[in-house]
Amino acid sequence: MAVDYLVIVVYLAGMLAMGWWGMRRARSKSEFLVAGRRLGPAMYSGTMAAIVLGGASTIGGVGLGYQYGLSGAWMVFTIGLGLLALSVFFSARIARLKVYTVSEMLDLRYGGRAGVISGLVMWAYTLMLAVTSTIAYATIFDVLFDMNRTLAIVLGGSIVVAYSTLGGMWSITLTDMVQFVVKTIGVLLLLLPIAVVKAGGFAEMKAQLPTEYFDPLGIGGETIFTYVLIYTFGMLIGQDIWQRVFTARGDRTARWGGTVAGTYCLAYAVAGAVIGTAAKVLYPKLASPDDAFATIVKDELPVGVRGLVLAAALAAVMSTSSGALIACATVANNDIWARLRGIVRPEREQHDEVKGNRAFILMMGLAVIATAIALNDVVQALTVAYNLLVGGLLVPILGGLLWKRGTAQGALASVAVGGLAVIGLMAAYGILANEPVYYGLLASLAAYVAVSLATRPTDAAVLAAWRERLAGRAPAHDNASETVSEQVPAAQ
Repeated sequence: MAVDYLVIVVYLAGMLAMGWWGMRRARSKSEFLVAGRRLGPAMYSGTMAAIVLGGASTIGGVGLGYQYGLSGAWMVFTIGLGLLALSVFFSARIARLKVYTVSEMLDLRYGGRAGVISGLVMWAYTLMLAVTSTIAYATIFDVLFDMNRTLAIVLGGSIVVAYSTLGGMWSITLTDMVQFVVKTIGVLLLLLPIAVVKAGGFAEMKAQLPTEYFDPLGIGGETIFTYVLIYTFGMLIGQDIWQRVFTARGDRTARWGGTVAGTYCLAYAVAGAVIGTAAKVLYPKLASPDDAFATIVKDELPVGVRGLVLAAALAAVMSTSSGALIACATVANNDIWARLRGIVRPEREQHDEVKGNRAFILMMGLAVIATAIALNDVVQALTVAYNLLVGGLLVPILGGLLWKRGTAQGALASVAVGGLAVIGLMAAYGILANEPVYYGLLASLAAYVAVSLATRPTDAAVLAAWRERLAGRAPAHDNASETVSEQVPAAQ
């Protein structure tokens, strides 16, 4: 496997080099956190597709295909649907706000009183998303080097923390583009056709497997509905996704670039399910469905190609991990720490802003690695994160965008009632049950509408300023060095 090892080592070294190069461009808060809001369509599409298609979409998507057949595509498919909905209906307005976090958007819409609580919920979600992505390194490095779990997490996590800390969003964008290309070649162009051929083609696959493996709804209607609630709606409101929207050069880039990325996700979903189905023919009795990806790569691919496909899996994990890490650090610094201390930094202190955000990425990265080492049940941790995100924040965020009668009191009540309902229902029904997100979301909606109607409407001046920002007519509060960066040609 010397050639495979060389491919992986070159890939990892390239990620660190990208981080060092990105550090030279991240000279202001805007450059560091949102790549100067200057990404063109090509880079925007690639980096958006990279962040939403992580280890769960790659290794987990193949595992669902192994377990359920073609209907195993639904989890990743609903992620693609969420990205399409975000891009078509909301991304242009989100990009015009010129903010850094979801909580800043809530403050603008409701008058500055909803940010801290929503920031805590969003921080918990992004932290657990980064943790679960980091744990996936253990699986990949175990296949590659038969490496100890803790060492694998430290190695993979340290590389992501290093390039994210060095250059912020610029480094992450550059590495995401490489990761996007590697995933496309490794999974779609190499592993997919090789797996189908090794399994004897589609005719042989149909002959070997039960008919339900080729039923598009075989995974079950209730499961599909839950995926839509958690992943499709989760795509609409996650800080990790919004922070990528903030990098877009303009409305058109956000809308059409995101649409291309969402369409790519749909194709990736089908590819993962087909690979998993082929693996079921080749290895009908694996101990765990999640072993399907590593097994078919290790046993069926030729030397060199195997290294590239494993690099693709590593790329998938790293893209999600780095995106969640910078989102977690941005929320921790801008929405929680600065608010609690009452810090309002003048715009001229741009260098301090960059150093402060860089320090928070490093601190959050170390916390993520430590938590990943200590945590065993990845599925439960990720389920808690998504349940809190959707149950607590979906209604006040979409309500703020769509319903002008919503108030700050209604938003706070929605976050509190929805979050507490989700926690209580998870304790009653179990963390992996469907009921917590169903009933938590309904409770959040009821609280939002009832309290908003029972309280005074949002101040007219606040709503007027909000409409100006949505229309892109109000000045943004980015750092002063933006005027310098605008002279640099937009990234394509």
